[in-house]
Amino acid sequence: CGRGPGGSRGGGSDTALLGAASVAAGRQPRGPRRDGTVRWSSAAKASAVNINEKASREKILTLESMNPQVKAVEYAVRGPIVLKAGEIEKELRKGIKKPFTEVIKANIGDAHAMGQRPITFLRQVVALCTYPNLLDSPSFPEDAKKRARRILQGCGGNSLGSYTASQGINCIREDVASYIERRDGGVPADPDNIYLTTGASDGISAILKILISGGGKSRTGVMIPIPQYPLYSAAISELDAIQVNYYLDEENCWALDVNELRRALNEAKAYCNPKVLCIINPGNPTGQVQNRKCIEDVIHFAWEEKLFLLADEVYQDNVYSEGCQFHSFKKILYEMGPEYYNNVELASFHSTSKGYMGECGYRGGYMEVINLHPDIKGQLVKLLSVRLCPPVSGQAAMDIVVNPPVPGEESYAQFIKEKESVLNNLAKKAKLTEDMFNKIPGVHCNPLQGAMYAFPRIFIPSKAIEEAKAHKMAPDMFYCMKLLEETGICVVPGSGFGQREGTHHFRMTILPPVEKLKILLEKVKDFHIKFLEKYA
Repeated sequence: CGRGPGGSRGGGSDTALLGAASVAAGRQPRGPRRDGTVRWSSAAKASAVNINEKASREKILTLESMNPQVKAVEYAVRGPIVLKAGEIEKELRKGIKKPFTEVIKANIGDAHAMGQRPITFLRQVVALCTYPNLLDSPSFPEDAKKRARRILQGCGGNSLGSYTASQGINCIREDVASYIERRDGGVPADPDNIYLTTGASDGISAILKILISGGGKSRTGVMIPIPQYPLYSAAISELDAIQVNYYLDEENCWALDVNELRRALNEAKAYCNPKVLCIINPGNPTGQVQNRKCIEDVIHFAWEEKLFLLADEVYQDNVYSEGCQFHSFKKILYEMGPEYYNNVELASFHSTSKGYMGECGYRGGYMEVINLHPDIKGQLVKLLSVRLCPPVSGQAAMDIVVNPPVPGEESYAQFIKEKESVLNNLAKKAKLTEDMFNKIPGVHCNPLQGAMYAFPRIFIPSKAIEEAKAHKMAPDMFYCMKLLEETGICVVPGSGFGQREGTHHFRMTILPPVEKLKILLEKVKDFHIKFLEKYA
């Protein structure tokens, strides 16, 4: 903003606008004031306002003219209920009285926002990379300095502030490949198949973008689980692809049944070309952990039907139930033999945002893509190069996830203590949440085998359903809005994730500290009982 003739910021542009409008209307200024600014008659001012108002009525971008695919996008995790929560927070800050003193945002898996402490070693390495002068400080351990120096050597000018290769810093991709080999018991991983991403979401969107093609009945169909993480439905809408729903079996702990996959595929062939199968394991929002047999069945189905597999594995560290174990799709694919391993196209995803790290804000992640056609590999790198590179601090954070302290290094004892504390605490909260929900009349919650959410099924009386319809709301949106307004607890209605017709759910994170989680669950219990009584 420039200064006007009288020294006031922005004055010049106002005078110019008024002058242009008045001259266009055939009116002249009266002459300068003592301070040098121009005086205009009231008629001239009215003329300028009239012209300005007329211009403001004709916007280029309107709801009618905007990209219809963007308008179709919905993202329930940050949808209307979260906007309402923000409004209530503002009212509380203004001193407006509510039946509660704070809004508890249990709608999103944001660990640090819920009070989880950062992993010390990860923050030390990122701090050293960000401000290399600290490399001379005795306050930082040598194993952290060693990793920071290696990362910085991979950066242009030894600075985290430089662009990197679009695929990511080479030494970090090497560390990711080594991590995958360790995780999968020696299954080989090629750094050239690793792409560092802006969180897992960036990789998922990029792969979907390159997969979707055709028109009419040839348009790409993308098979997604219901319930699903709304990133998938949002990306499918934005790309104008066809969403193909397959339903998880709630009566069987949200298991994935290949017969259901086959039903969804065969029905979809009538109106699109299904060629992508998305799997979330451990599940979000449902928390199930797939067993080895299930993964083998899914891989065989993808091989048989020539489907490109997307394995969302960002919760691979979050497994709590006894008898459950995380198996990567890559590992099982390899162990099924060369006929599968050399042919099934698979993209798998990981992130710094979940697990024990909870580093959502760094936006670090990676994807491993195998069996990609060489020509398509070049196209993928080209697509990724449009966004130049992922955040370099996020790349550094991802490196510590895949290259943590090992036994014998000075930071190992503290690192493993912090990691186990976070995961043990989450396991305790998963069991607590399941048990408390299942004591509430009209609520059923499957075991939280993994991830960091509960997705309980709630009974909503017909009277409440009718009132929801009157408010033009889905019944579980109506329920969740009432819960927010009466208790300050913000959760996401199940309709935002998808659910079988006639069922109602909500998703709630288990991340709050144990004592706060107990209070939250007690409030939900009291609310639900009153809700049933009111609408019975």
